[in-house]
Amino acid sequence: MIAYITVGADDIPAAERFYSAFLPALGYRLEHYHGDLSYIPPGSPPTSPDFYVKAPFNGASASAGNGTMVAFQAESQQQLRDLHAAALSAGGTNEGAPGFREAYSADFYVAYLRDPQGNKLALFTTSP
Repeated sequence: MIAYITVGADDIPAAERFYSAFLPALGYRLEHYHGDLSYIPPGSPPTSPDFYVKAPFNGASASAGNGTMVAFQAESQQQLRDLHAAALSAGGTNEGAPGFREAYSADFYVAYLRDPQGNKLALFTTSP
């Protein structure tokens, strides 16, 4: 089981605006811890890993991993479209508009974006 996922950020306030634009709608609650962000998933115990946004421990600038992506599951196609728009309005960059992709199954509806630091994310649903 994956316990947590961490992405780096140099600008924590910008990261908070971005992630808080859509993660609470997916049930995540925000906790601040030593200047970093901890998004705790719903459920007791949680059914998903915690998601942390932190300044790199070594003091160097954060960088996005090449080939690294975190995916968050939406409840419906409409929620996905709404969350994608909210994330873009909060400083994200579009990497693929919401829709179906020929390369995936017929019921896999997905959108891609990057956070203000350049970390790649996906929002997806298999709900019709």
